[in-house]
Amino acid sequence: MADQDETARLWKVNRTIHELVKDRGFQVSDDEINMDLATFKQHYANQSGSVDRSQLNFFTTSQVNPNEQIFIFFSDERSVGVKTMRKLLGIMDEKSIQRGIIVFPGNMTPSARKVIVAMQNHYKLEEFSESDLLVNITHHTLVPKHEVLTPEQKKQLLERYRLKETQLPRIQVADPVARYYGLKRGMVVKITRPSETSGRYASYRICF
Repeated sequence: MADQDETARLWKVNRTIHELVKDRGFQVSDDEINMDLATFKQHYANQSGSVDRSQLNFFTTSQVNPNEQIFIFFSDERSVGVKTMRKLLGIMDEKSIQRGIIVFPGNMTPSARKVIVAMQNHYKLEEFSESDLLVNITHHTLVPKHEVLTPEQKKQLLERYRLKETQLPRIQVADPVARYYGLKRGMVVKITRPSETSGRYASYRICF
């Protein structure tokens, strides 16, 4: 029963991380997103019903920039330490990929987080616990549509309204939606909400 519960949990996590990567503009198969639990078990579960998380690892290419790739790494280690981070970096180095996301079942040690900071000039690493990905927060009815602006779109926005960056409302880099889209400091997101009078209206926030 425990294996079945964990398999169902990983099925949800696998779906959300594929949706996240697709929403960031990377190539993702709809088959992975729309896969039902029975098919997931056939693909990834062994005879005992448990899932080898390494089978869920994948990398994919940006739809806009074919030179940009991202690697998604599922950790077997419940409390991610330096050893696991070295393993992840070794794979990324071997594949010449600079962007990566590590997904883990428990937590991450402070020493492992220091690796992310220490390597930030060479690798863009992000971390999500499996509990963060059980539900896609952007599908919640209370979360409006978010669109990340390109640097050119951000420039046009500031020029059109004669604004300085400091005049824009803010969204924290640690905000769950900001983390979902991988926002970094200085990036701007367009938020579209329904309006009873005009149908919908847009606002903008800068990540800080």
